[in-house]
Amino acid sequence: MRRLCYLWVAMLCLLGACGEKKTEVDDLQPDKVYFFYSNGCPHCHSALEYINQKYPKLSLSMVNVENAGGYELLVKCARKFKLGRQIGTPLLCMGDNYLMGWAPEYEAKFDSYVKPYL
Repeated sequence: MRRLCYLWVAMLCLLGACGEKKTEVDDLQPDKVYFFYSNGCPHCHSALEYINQKYPKLSLSMVNVENAGGYELLVKCARKFKLGRQIGTPLLCMGDNYLMGWAPEYEAKFDSYVKPYL
């Protein structure tokens, strides 16, 4: 289990080290599932682990909020959902639905929101 956790941390670090993806500077698209994350966020790792285990074929648009373009897209998402200044990661945006933060009780809500994207 520890190795799996280290693998997820390494993966998120590598994603952060890569150049910005095109999605990070685009407008939010209603047909995509956006996963806003921060490299050091333990809740992001938990959410990603759950999603990858339950939905291995789900296409996520990974957006690192530590990159300028990623932060810009995060702000657009926050405006869309009128989140104000209290924005945290992970933030999952799926069309007209969002989840901010992650805990086991969020899993069922995520499952219902993600159905149209499977």
